[in-house]
Amino acid sequence: MTDTATRQIALRQAGGGRVARRHWSEHGWVRFAAPAALGAAGLGLWEGAVHLLDIQPYLLPAPSAIVDQLVSAFGGIAQATLATGSNALIGLLLGAVVAVVVAALASRVRWIDQLVAPLVAAIAVVPIVALAPVLQTMYGATSEMPRILVVAIASFVPVFITTLRGLRQVRPVHLDLMRAYGASGWQATRIVTMPGAVPYVFGGLTIASSIAVISAVVAEYFGGLQNGLGSRIASAAAQSGYPRAWAYVVASIALGLIFYGVTLLAERLASRWARVPIT
Repeated sequence: MTDTATRQIALRQAGGGRVARRHWSEHGWVRFAAPAALGAAGLGLWEGAVHLLDIQPYLLPAPSAIVDQLVSAFGGIAQATLATGSNALIGLLLGAVVAVVVAALASRVRWIDQLVAPLVAAIAVVPIVALAPVLQTMYGATSEMPRILVVAIASFVPVFITTLRGLRQVRPVHLDLMRAYGASGWQATRIVTMPGAVPYVFGGLTIASSIAVISAVVAEYFGGLQNGLGSRIASAAAQSGYPRAWAYVVASIALGLIFYGVTLLAERLASRWARVPIT
């Protein structure tokens, strides 16, 4: 190949790379600008409707009033967010670890699978509003354990279901190859089965991360320490502080988005370790 031809190929590749980068840049701009514009338009319509239609704060406060409360009560909102986030994080990790361990056992031992399946189905339909008061009575009003357990139970189900599905997706030829090399059952699970289930585990964690925040907030409505977002929302609404109650709601939404974003980031990092396609 001549030098001229080599330079032409290099120029074409460079031009294609510039086109791809420009296309990605334009696509990325639209991806972030469109939701931002839609959100701004929605807030503008909300603000205008409250003032033009004279909607009372107990029905729907204006976004400007909510922002004022976010600024003026930022310290208290941050403390409540930290308290709720701590319970949600501990409960999420506890429920996820137990779910992965139980799913690993169920995937290898048939009688454990048959025993756990109906229990998981029963746990999946237990309402938080019925479970939280019972646990609150058991552990007392000064313990955070009831809220952590509520989050752990709610997070257990999606992580268990997706993990068990991922553990069962391994191809038999891969297990046969491990047996041919004389690998033990644990070695086959650690080297083949678990890496293949990583995308499924994080799929369940993505769902559980949002459920964890919702469960933690709802559990705080039923007594106990008045230090979380749920209890602050109820207290502010009871005192007719509706803009402040909505400010705590906004903090709950932000906390849920943080949990979801961190889970996606962890999934991306873990995918570099286990690059096994889902089949």
